[in-house]
Formats: sequence, structure tokens, C-alpha cells
Amino acid sequence: MIRPFYYDNGTFFILDQRLLPNEQRWMACTSAEQVADAIKTLAVRGAPAIGIAAAYGLAMAAALGNNGLEEAAGLLISARPTAVNLEWAVRRVLAAADGQDDLIRTVLFEAKKIWEEEIRANESMAAIGAGLFQAGRRYRVLTHCNAGSLATGGIGTALGVIRKLHEQGKLERVYMDETRPLLQGARITAFEMVSENIPATLITDSMAGWLMKLGRIDAVIVGADRIARNLDAANKIGTYSLAVLADAHKIPFYIAAPLSTFDPATPAGEDIIIEQRDEKEVTSFHGMACAPEVDVFNPSFDVTPHSLITAIITEEKVFTPGS
Repeated sequence: MIRPFYYDNGTFFILDQRLLPNEQRWMACTSAEQVADAIKTLAVRGAPAIGIAAAYGLAMAAALGNNGLEEAAGLLISARPTAVNLEWAVRRVLAAADGQDDLIRTVLFEAKKIWEEEIRANESMAAIGAGLFQAGRRYRVLTHCNAGSLATGGIGTALGVIRKLHEQGKLERVYMDETRPLLQGARITAFEMVSENIPATLITDSMAGWLMKLGRIDAVIVGADRIARNLDAANKIGTYSLAVLADAHKIPFYIAAPLSTFDPATPAGEDIIIEQRDEKEVTSFHGMACAPEVDVFNPSFDVTPHSLITAIITEEKVFTPGS
């Protein structure tokens, strides 16, 4: 599996996911500002991954002392407002650094610890999630956006479960929505699956309902960026549509996410801040215009109510919010 980032001798290297699959270019970040910009512009993306990246971004600022850490923390948290893992990781690093003399060592230790815990959480989630599927049967699974190694730093959340199903001989095929407007499914999920020879088929977002009608989808598995206290879940725009379609076709709809994605401070889905992104993400692609000058609505996420979620798979247990 390809990793989304690594740290070496004072520099945090980020694989620029905006260029995938055509080019693998590493960005050398030596400041929290550079890491925050990479998060904001989606060079690094995925709720767990941006939390880890932000932790290392703080390491870039630790040399400036406590004031530098606090300033960097605000900058990093504001880079993307919806994914709760980002602020969670920053607050955790700040708490670990509080009162410590050797800030650089302390922050680096905590950042590494967060990453290592994410790797273990992915493995546990995959095992628990695969256990929901019967042995002796092969499943056709639909996923949306990218919730794999490039979004987590481990084997993935939703893709971690799918990888485990493949390993256990339970996976017939994974179908991947292209995930407009930035094609994370087409560019990144497909890249991960093809590189590991996992049987995969790419579809446009609008094809999912018809595939379900044809009886070619047995389950939907997606990730999440924030899960409210009532278990409503925010994920990449288009997820809500899949949940509605899955419910209409009596297909189980699963979310795989670490416990760090749960936000007890947010009561319900309507309280989740939804990031609105640049209209050019819709009207152009890779710098080429694909639409005229027109008004654009471009929310990066939507919210799936808990009543449409069959189960939420975490590293410790399975929640069944719709039961």
C-alpha cells in the first residue's frame, strides 16, 4: 500500500493526491502553514489522514515555542471545518505538550503515536467489519469517495473492510463511485484497488441506483468525517443519496470510522458544519473549463441520518443506530 505521507529529519513529506493517478509528487513541508495549505487544498485528504498531518504540522511549529504552537493550532483547525479528526488531533497534541520543556520531542512523539494508533484501529475495524459478512459467500460491495490507505495512513476504514473481505475470499467485486466533482473514487480508490489486484469496477455517481435495481450490489460501505452524538454521519457529498438508495433496495448500508470521528459535542446531523468549496471544482477540472459561467452549489459533504445506517463499524465495536 502506498502511504500518504512520512516524516524525516524535520520535514513532513506529503504525497500530493491532487495529481494522482498520473503523477506521484512529494511535497516537502517544513512549516505548519505549508501543512495547513496542503490540507485546505486537498493535497492530503481523508478525515484520519488530515488529523495525522495536522499533528505533524504542529511539530513544524514546535521550535517556535508555545505561542507558535497555539498559532499553528488555530491555522490547522481552520483548514477544513467538517472533519472532526483534525481538531481532535490538534487538541490532543496541545494537551500532551502542555507544560513540557522539550516541545519538539513531545509533539513528534504524540504525532507518531496518533499515526500508530490509526494503523491499529484500521486493522481492528477491518476484522470487525469483515466479520459482519458470512463465510462461504462472495459479496459485491459499493463504496464512495476514498476511505483507504491514502485517507488514513493505515489500510483504510471502508477500504480496510473491503481489503479484509478480499483477503478472506468473501469479496467478489468492489464497485467504486467516481465521486464528483474531484473524482476521488476514480483517481484514488481505483488507484489503490488496481495496484493491489482487487477486482474493482468504476461507475459514475448516477449509476449506483441502477446497479442496485439490477441486484448487483450486496452492501454499501463508506467512511465518515464526523459522527454526531445521535449517530448521524457526515461524509463526502453523494453519501446521503447512496443511503437513500440502499434503504429503498433493502441493501445494508455500513459506515466504517474510528472512534476519533465521533463528536459528542455535536448533538445531531443538522448541527454539523458543512464545508462549502470553490465553484471552480465544479466548473473546471485540472484547469480546463467544463461549464459556462454559472452559479454553483458545491458542498463537500452531506449528512446521512442514523435511521438510514445499518451499522457503524469502529475499532472497538459495532453500533447499530437504525435498529
